[in-house]
Amino acid sequence: MQIGSRWPVGGDAPASLPPVVREAIAAEERTLVDLGADTTGWGWTLTYLEGSPVVECDDGTRITLADDGVLVERD
Repeated sequence: MQIGSRWPVGGDAPASLPPVVREAIAAEERTLVDLGADTTGWGWTLTYLEGSPVVECDDGTRITLADDGVLVERD
């Protein structure tokens, strides 16, 4: 596993991520806003597992590439 980067919730996701992953991140952030979650201090961490991006939020949400798009897993 290789660490890619880290950025705050609400910040700009790395442009190097596939558009479908960036869209999934944006959708999750909209959900957090809709739920009224206090995301102060929360961030996203990008790592690569076998060359594929794995994005994890401090709340436990994990976004990975899947055969038909992305897989979003929540704790």
